[in-house]
Amino acid sequence: MTKRVTSSDIRSAFSAAMSAMYRNEVPAYGTLMDLVGHVNAEALAGQPQLKARLEATDNLERISEERHGAIRLGTADELAMIRRVFAVMGMYPVGYYDLSTAGVPVHSTAFRPVGDEALKRNPFRVFTSLLRLDLIADQGLREDAACVLEKRQIFTSGALELTEKAEKERGLSKEDADRFVVEVLETFRWHNRAIVDGDMYHRLHEAHRLIADVVSFKGPHINHLTPRTLDIDRVQALMPDHDIAPKAIIEGPPTRNCAILLRQTSFKALEEAVSFEDGNGGWQTGSHTARFGEIEQRGIALTPKGRSLYDKLLAASRKMVHPAADGSNAKAYEAALIETFQAFPDDWTTIRSEGLGYFTYSLTEKGSETSISATADVDALIADGLIQCDPIVYEDFLPVSAAGIFQSNLGDGAQQQFVASPNQQRFEADLGAKVLNEFGHYADIEQSSLEACLHALTRSPAAD
Repeated sequence: MTKRVTSSDIRSAFSAAMSAMYRNEVPAYGTLMDLVGHVNAEALAGQPQLKARLEATDNLERISEERHGAIRLGTADELAMIRRVFAVMGMYPVGYYDLSTAGVPVHSTAFRPVGDEALKRNPFRVFTSLLRLDLIADQGLREDAACVLEKRQIFTSGALELTEKAEKERGLSKEDADRFVVEVLETFRWHNRAIVDGDMYHRLHEAHRLIADVVSFKGPHINHLTPRTLDIDRVQALMPDHDIAPKAIIEGPPTRNCAILLRQTSFKALEEAVSFEDGNGGWQTGSHTARFGEIEQRGIALTPKGRSLYDKLLAASRKMVHPAADGSNAKAYEAALIETFQAFPDDWTTIRSEGLGYFTYSLTEKGSETSISATADVDALIADGLIQCDPIVYEDFLPVSAAGIFQSNLGDGAQQQFVASPNQQRFEADLGAKVLNEFGHYADIEQSSLEACLHALTRSPAAD
């Protein structure tokens, strides 16, 4: 019987191939990777306790491997097929994000591994957006864009064939897996020749720069890859020294002792030469701005209560100072963010006791040598030094932050607005599957770890 390659192995190979391709296409990404590696090494050397906990929870190795990418699709068929492709890599849709609320005409999900073992093996994620043509006011432009999208095929025949084979045979051989990575990578490759003429491109561009990016090209080129840093403020400060121009503000919460959710920054998008059909069988030169480099720092996953508080404080910050697209009021916005977020506890004990974040529980050395006759209060077990808790890393995304990254890197001089219209039911119908609810997922991880601790502590000594 042919030995199957694990989905995690395929995901790791694809992530590495994607990173190598993007480094070749966008050299500044390579510079960014080197900078992030340097800052992470500094952070670990300066925080031995952080390094010890990452080692103890098997999360140290994944830091250097961690990436997320982003693509933007044009049709429901493309979304449904990419779901099947990512499933071969052990990546599943988690969460629904409506970016129309922040002026971007897409709704999205994140494809990622969901099991603890798979995440530790390789936590590659792809934030995947579907264009909302229904949000384009110009009916003629909607129809023209739909016609262009209907004619393109973003997957190679080899990618389609191997995806079907993996589904039918429940996996791929090493030879097929290697070919799968090569074939699927073509979907994400940059193409410098547009599939629309210059006039059509400019009509799309006027409606929204992201619409032009989605509709005008042969495929959904990867528009950024994002390494994970342990100190995003340090990376932001050092980027200019490496001839990288960062965006004006770091998206997400302010700097804190206890990191929450997700902070993101990026270097500004590149203006790249592209060619458009001139209508006479020739090509005319133009330019397109879409691809950039991004960095992220991940904190604890918040409970619904914690997320509600976060959203409330973020909204209050933006009511005080709405960040300008050109970054002109960045310092004022950062000051507002720091002021409003004083209301969010900044120590792990309070975050846990107030039910604001999710934690995993594990036995201490003392706990592994102890048995108790009955289930005790969790706080008492922690106080007695029998169990310990670690923050669960937030593996997902923030719609306002994602939109902020999109807007700043598409070069909009002014924010464009669309009527907020979340439609998860329609998105899932186009996807062909339900998206996983991230809150329930994190709660299950927390509860399972706690139950395992309690079971171990109440075991019969005779069983040892």
